[in-house]
Amino acid sequence: MGEPYYITTAISYPNGKPHIGHAYEAIAADVIARFQRLQGRDVRFQTGTDEHGLKMARKAEEQGRTARDLADEMSGYFQEMCGALNVSHDRFIRTVEPEHHRASQAIWQAMEAKGDLYLDRYEGWYSVRDEAYYDESELVVGEGQEKLSPQGTPVEWTVEESWFFRLSAYQDRLLELLKTPGFLEPGSRRNEMIAFVEGGLKDLSVSRTSFDWGVRVPGSENHVMYVWVDALTNYLTGLGYPDETENMQKYWPANLHLIGKDIVRFHTIYWPAFLMSADLPLPKQVFGHGFLLNRGQKESKSLGNVTDPLELADKFGVDALRYFLMREVAFGQDGSYSPEAIVTRANAELANSFGNLAQRTLSMIAKNMDGNLELFDPEQADADLLGQVATACRTQLPREFEQLSFSRGIEDWIRAVYACNQYVDEQAPWTLRKTDFERMKVVLQTLFMALRDLAIAIQPVVPEKAASLLDQLGIPEGERTYAALDDEQWYQRLVESGFTVGKPVPIFPRLELPEEEAA
Repeated sequence: MGEPYYITTAISYPNGKPHIGHAYEAIAADVIARFQRLQGRDVRFQTGTDEHGLKMARKAEEQGRTARDLADEMSGYFQEMCGALNVSHDRFIRTVEPEHHRASQAIWQAMEAKGDLYLDRYEGWYSVRDEAYYDESELVVGEGQEKLSPQGTPVEWTVEESWFFRLSAYQDRLLELLKTPGFLEPGSRRNEMIAFVEGGLKDLSVSRTSFDWGVRVPGSENHVMYVWVDALTNYLTGLGYPDETENMQKYWPANLHLIGKDIVRFHTIYWPAFLMSADLPLPKQVFGHGFLLNRGQKESKSLGNVTDPLELADKFGVDALRYFLMREVAFGQDGSYSPEAIVTRANAELANSFGNLAQRTLSMIAKNMDGNLELFDPEQADADLLGQVATACRTQLPREFEQLSFSRGIEDWIRAVYACNQYVDEQAPWTLRKTDFERMKVVLQTLFMALRDLAIAIQPVVPEKAASLLDQLGIPEGERTYAALDDEQWYQRLVESGFTVGKPVPIFPRLELPEEEAA
């Protein structure tokens, strides 16, 4: 296997069913994981659910059930979402697992041994919804003059005995880390965090005594750990920490923590400080992506516009949804979606352009050439097209995906698809069939070769449909990596193997807008 690559998503808080934001992050992480695998990397991809904390305890109480019962049910929905959206994770972690409690207690003891934990009283503002503490200066005033967190969530005054973490001791090191090129992307998030640290860091309250749904603090059994200490430790738990496992040695530090922009502070200030305290290496990069808005509005239960991602996948197809989400939004910025936008984009690019190109090419080869392929000498127009497709698939798309610029990489790819369609129109193989049969064969086989490159390159985004097309092209499973794109002998081997093109199965049929959406 190639060089190790460890990617994680934020673990989802399962106090409700998954929404489109959870799906967006899981799909983006899956695209990165698949892309890195196709580059030959030895990838480990982890996701999961963050099941402790006051918010879960209260939600369970409202429903007259235990927190564990609620966690079991809700975590199940997140696992189901990953399966339905073809998310190829290696590990789905749940923070209720005994090994996770053990790992969280181990990092706690490492921070304690460093002298970074002390017992005191916490008096201050706490947002249950954000599971976050806020300074008076950060609060905003709501319409009814009530105090709210910067995110607009209710806060309550909390007074209790608490363990504190000496966050203030790490201010200079954190500032240096945040200014390290590439550690926190995109740049707008980096600037926010630098400003936050420069404003001065206070020590952080890291335990609670007012409820007991969480990981027990070793040696202080009436305390449970602040949910974020335990949540962030999941990235280590999944590799076997605190044991010196092969996975810890191979995959830590993480190459990428992929998270939403609302939890950047926890991942780039608190988490690195905990790791520094425990003498553990720091992750190489944290990327805070934007939000996905429903027709430009943030989804909320009160607006009644919360979308079940599985319904969207059901309606439009998993790969069409994955394609839309990666293509539509510049990754890192906020984006908007609607059923109309999904249908419009998928029909224009997947059905009419890529799907139609595959269908026309393979149909004509099956019908006019009995599905037989042969070696041929390309003319200039054929070589030009194959050169353009190769550049998009071998250079441009991988370069952009490496930078997490998915929409730009897909833009380069679709431009190559358009070039193929333009070539079809110019060469008009249906006319050549009557006037120059040999030339028609060259044109169709040039398109066949282009389709193979296009299908290999787009696999991370539309894995199922790309695999279906590669099957129809007769490309062996072991020859679908990015390295295989540079293999000059593949076509000759395929011809010599006696492979014949069968009647094609459409990969991207046109989508219709469901009636209730169209009304």
